This record gives sequence, structure tokens and C-alpha cells, in this order.
Amino acid sequence: MICQECNQRPATLHFTKVVNGEKAEFHLCEKCAQEKGEMFMLGSGSGFSINNLLAGLLNIQPAFQGSGQDPFQQEKVLQCEQCSLTFQQFIKVGRFGCASCYETFKDQLNPILRRLHSGNSSHSGKIPARIGGTIHLRRNIDDLKNHLKEMISKEEFERAAELRDEIRKLEKQLNADQKGGE
Repeated sequence: MICQECNQRPATLHFTKVVNGEKAEFHLCEKCAQEKGEMFMLGSGSGFSINNLLAGLLNIQPAFQGSGQDPFQQEKVLQCEQCSLTFQQFIKVGRFGCASCYETFKDQLNPILRRLHSGNSSHSGKIPARIGGTIHLRRNIDDLKNHLKEMISKEEFERAAELRDEIRKLEKQLNADQKGGE
């Protein structure tokens, strides 16, 4: 798709605006989007900033500070040693300046990630439904094989034999699923 502004470069920014039930789609290249600036004005004169939207999602600071704090006391500003990005700048821009920012701001990121991932602080991904069964079986078999090695090293041979039998059963099921899917 070509940029609607310059009609030269491929569009990399795609967004949809819905006003009073009327939908309008816009497709811009990166250069035209940067030229338009942070606020992209659309006909009606109302501006919309993606950075401000993200900053609103990431804003975890309380609106009012506790009354026990001294208003004249300066807070220590957390800043990345590599790129000098502050956490407030990250909230405003919505992206980090370098890889070490993740380590610098890790304590502030955990609540943000929990909000974005419905209470989880890590993303486990999604598995397509049509092949999900075999992937889960393979992961389960790999986990059991690792556990089997651990049991053998601990010389718990009875438990190792049970794990071996369970692995064989799952491998038969995996083979049956693969033959049925061909």
C-alpha cells in the first residue's frame, strides 16, 4: 500500500478514525508521519497522539502524592546510564532508548506489564489451535525427558521407569496424531 500523502513510499502507519459511526482509514509512510509531527490533524481540527495514548496506559504514578511528603523535597530521578533516558521520558515517548533501559527500569516495568498482560508479568505466547495439540505434546515429552535424566542422575530408577513409560505413551499418541493429520 502506498502513502496517501506523498504517493511515493510504502505506507507503514495505518490507523482508522471513527467519528459518529463514520469510519476513515489513513495510510502514511514513516517520513510523512514524522513530518506531520506528534499530533496528526484530521479535518475536524481535533488532534490525536499515539504517544499520549501509550503514555496514558503506562502512567502508573498516582495523581496526588501522599500528604506526608515534603513538596519541596526533590525526588531522585531514575535515569539509564547508557542513553540517559529518564523514566518520565519513557512514559511520554513509549519506548526505550537502549537495551540497558530494561535493566534500569525493571522495578517500574513489572506493574506496567501486569496491567498489559492481565495480571501476568511475562508473555507466554499463543499457539494456533490446529497444530496446538502436537506442540503441547512435544513440549510435554521434552519436559518429561529432562525430568527422566534428572531421576537417572539421582538414581531414582523406579520413578525413571514410570517416566519412560509415560514418554513412550505420549510418543505413540504423537505418532498417531501425525499419521491421522496426513
